[in-house]
Parts: sequence; structure tokens; C-alpha cells
Amino acid sequence: MLPDNAPLNVLLAVMAEKSFTRAAEKLGRTQPAISQAIQRLEAELGETLIDRSGRELTLTEAGRLVFEAARRQENLQRELVSQLGDLRNKAAGRLVIGANESMILYLLPHIERYRRAYPKVKVVVQRSRSSQVPELLLAGDLEFGVVSYPAAEDRFQSQVLYVDHLAFVVAPEHRLAGKKILSIKDLEAETFVAHNVASPYRDAVLRAFQQQQVPLNMDIEMPTVESIRRMVQAGMGVAFLPRVCVDQDLRQGILKEIPVKELKLERKIYLVSVEKRPLSHAARAFRELMKKELAASRKGGA
Repeated sequence: MLPDNAPLNVLLAVMAEKSFTRAAEKLGRTQPAISQAIQRLEAELGETLIDRSGRELTLTEAGRLVFEAARRQENLQRELVSQLGDLRNKAAGRLVIGANESMILYLLPHIERYRRAYPKVKVVVQRSRSSQVPELLLAGDLEFGVVSYPAAEDRFQSQVLYVDHLAFVVAPEHRLAGKKILSIKDLEAETFVAHNVASPYRDAVLRAFQQQQVPLNMDIEMPTVESIRRMVQAGMGVAFLPRVCVDQDLRQGILKEIPVKELKLERKIYLVSVEKRPLSHAARAFRELMKKELAASRKGGA
């Protein structure tokens, strides 16, 4: 980390807190000292960095450039500290992984096993939208991201973490709950609880219904998988959800999965990192664990 008296670190603290006073409390300094540090930085650069005219502090155009440079420097210094710790104690340090709400579920069993093998590593799972993961990886905010598609750019390396499928689920009392298998045409009258986040799998479901010329009634849209699960449990509609997200509900009999013959959507989950960026010992150990677990699962399924 940057030392507390570094002007760039002061800028990061001020914008994180949106207040000179709160930044001073965070850094253990006085409010005038914080203001003077920012003024000296602005004078040195010849640019106004913070717009103080509104009710809330905001960055100027020049301020945004300096702020991003400060953030990159902070990440580089954090990486240096982590790597030095690795040299003193292999696979010690900090591992940061980005994942959205549903992707986190795929990580949990791996993190449990990793922590048993490397208890000195601090594991941080940062909630991140899948669309943000590449940017956060390149900025150095994450070492790994977990997404439901392989990274398209050559700058990234993608490794299969898990193979899942989309499950059509209903409440146990639903009129279709006793069916062994369904056709899309059987779903014409159903109210779907949809996820209002764009994804390749949402698009695939829409295409399948269009090809069968069956209307898809998405009369309820929810922002999270958890809210969709609860709506379906309450009998408010039906849904297509990742199988891992409803696994416990299915085992407990809270939901019922029914195959839809025209919709067999395999869902691969990928562990993504920056191709040419050296990984810390902690991150390399995590990747090796993933490779071993994937090889074991393939062997077991053979």
C-alpha cells in the first residue's frame, strides 16, 4: 500500500469517503493537512483534480486520470507486498476473485478445499458483474474472474471450472410438477419469472421459443437469482435457472425440475485470468487445484 502521507493515497481516500473530513479520520490526520496535500498535488500537476462546487466532491477530467493512475499504483504495490509474502511463505498472501451472485455458488466447494490446503491465504470474493470482470482483471483489482463464457480476447486465459445446465423449475404444487418431460409447446400458458440481466443463455431460451413459435410470457422480471427462486417457490411462476443455484431446493423438495426436450443447454463456467501477467503463488496454487479437480472429475466420469 502507499504510505498514508503520499498525496496520491490522500486523493484515493478523499474520493472513497467523498469528504475531506472523513478522509482525515481514515488516515489519522487533520482535515487541513488533507486539504493541503490535495492542493500541493494540484499545484505540482498544474491541474484541478477535485470539483468542490457541488454538494458532493467529484473528480474533474484530469482528476479521473490521476485517480486511475493512483489506483493502479496501489494495486501494483499491493501485488508487490503479496509476492514478497509469497517468497517468505509459499502460498501465503491474498487471493481476490470476482464473480456475480450465481457464479459465487460454483466457487464455494473449491474455496473450501483450497482453504483447507492453504489456510494462510486470505481469500476475497468480490461481487462483480460478469461484464465488469475483464476490466477489473486488466486493472489488477482481481487475479481471477468467474464467468459463464470464455474470454474472447487473447489477453485472457480461460479454464473450465464447472459444467452445469439450465434447469426448468416449478413449485411442487404446480400442475406440471408430475410430468416426466415437457415440450416447449406445453409452456405456452405459463408465466415465467425472468432474470432481467442479459446473458447468452437468456438469448438461447428466447430463440428456442421463437423457433417453436410459442410465446414466452415473461410477466415477472427480477434482478437476482435468489428473488426468482423465491417467486417460483411461492407458485408465482416458473423459471429457467442454473442447476447449481437450485440444487439444494431440489434435494429438499422445495422445487421440482422437469426436462424440456428442446432445451438442453449446457452451461460451462470459466475461471479467467490475464494471460501474460505472472500469478502470485497463492493464485497459482488455486489454479493448480482447479486443474487437479477437473482432471479427477473427468476420470471419474469416464
